[in-house]
Amino acid sequence: MRRVDRSQRATISITLNGRQVSAEAEPRMLLSDFLRHSLGATGTHVGCEHGVCGCCTVLIDGAAVRSCLTLAVQAEGKAVTTVESLAGADGRLNALQQAFKNNHALQCGFCTPGILMSFTDFLGRNPTPSEAEIVEVLSGHLCRCTGYAGIVAAVLEVSGSKDNAEKRSV
Repeated sequence: MRRVDRSQRATISITLNGRQVSAEAEPRMLLSDFLRHSLGATGTHVGCEHGVCGCCTVLIDGAAVRSCLTLAVQAEGKAVTTVESLAGADGRLNALQQAFKNNHALQCGFCTPGILMSFTDFLGRNPTPSEAEIVEVLSGHLCRCTGYAGIVAAVLEVSGSKDNAEKRSV
């Protein structure tokens, strides 16, 4: 086991899901590990640890990023939003989560937090995307259960996009 020199640790302060928090981290600690192990935000999943699968996606200052490719020290002073923030305080699902439920867009659920965070960012910038645009965003995520059709349907439902309106009229 490697010994950690406490003098090399830094105190990282972030706004996590609207709440100011801080904890110590080694300079090379990944944001995904910092969130999960230091702050208890275990909704952020870690899959490939190479930025390929997308399950560790969180928002930093509103933009989707792979937390396994981001050092905790890089988040210093920033607003980090994780999947834990999506449901209301009463546990009620937000519109995107409800659409996932309605369309059976999750199976094992391992990839779901990252996908939800990517689409939270994306829909904030493009509230009525085409199906092709949705598929493009989804291409940055790996779903081992192959729930892609349900995910696309869920995003179409919540977006109220033209493609979705045409789909419903059939």
